[in-house]
Amino acid sequence: MPTVLEILDVSSKFLDEKGIESPRLNADLLMAHVLNCRRLDLYLMFDRPLKDLELENYRGCIRRRIKFEPLQYIVGNVEFFGLTLDVTPAVLIPRQETELLVEIIMNENKGRNGLRILDLGTGSGNIAISLAKNLPESSVTAVDISPDSLELATQNAKKNGVEGINFVFSDMGQFLGEVATAGDKFDLIISNPPYVSETDYSVVQEEVAKYEPSIAVTDFSDGYKFHKKIISSSGAILQESGKIYLEMALGQDNNLKEMMLEAGLNDVEIYKDYNKISRFIRGTRRL
Repeated sequence: MPTVLEILDVSSKFLDEKGIESPRLNADLLMAHVLNCRRLDLYLMFDRPLKDLELENYRGCIRRRIKFEPLQYIVGNVEFFGLTLDVTPAVLIPRQETELLVEIIMNENKGRNGLRILDLGTGSGNIAISLAKNLPESSVTAVDISPDSLELATQNAKKNGVEGINFVFSDMGQFLGEVATAGDKFDLIISNPPYVSETDYSVVQEEVAKYEPSIAVTDFSDGYKFHKKIISSSGAILQESGKIYLEMALGQDNNLKEMMLEAGLNDVEIYKDYNKISRFIRGTRRL
């Protein structure tokens, strides 16, 4: 019977030939998934023979991966800011870059007690849950138009021991209008909205286009549809000294900065991601 190391070596080479990035990492993580262990544990199991069922399950995972199905959907979870979050094709896979957004928000709002936080387009709940867990005195509302996303986000909150998040099923524009009409206010508004333009969506990676939910990736317009809704609502729903944090695409920074300034937001700041790309923008409401 083939050993763990023999199968990993063969699979890594096979994935590489099929154009999968980081083939050994993929091979290892899929094996760890099948054997229900940590990747690190594999190094102590290299001589272990694989059982027939384990080998069959592993080959099934490899077949899915060479079709460019995302690794995270195959294993069913992703690590994000110290959390383990379940993911399905109903939600966008949380990216490492968005961990940086959470870190920025936390660093800039340390010591502020009782924050009311609004997460628009929560998806898997990665931002909302991370902030609720690390800013425990805050009140978090998480909105999404997908009932499947909200069900998964609720599940992820429970899985990570986070209670009290108000998950709301609603269209973003409708929700913002209702909040403004009610005179409700938030201290922080955060969103990683669909910001890929319809034109750019036609050339995104196959893994994204084929498997991730299109409504979480593109606005089927110019890429600014949801940014505009959020920024234009800021005057009505932000507290004095309240802040908006938005994730954005490459090249959107100058336009979004102008939109924020025109909406009366101040102290506009642009942040770069790990690849030195302008990825996040913040604006503050000051009367």
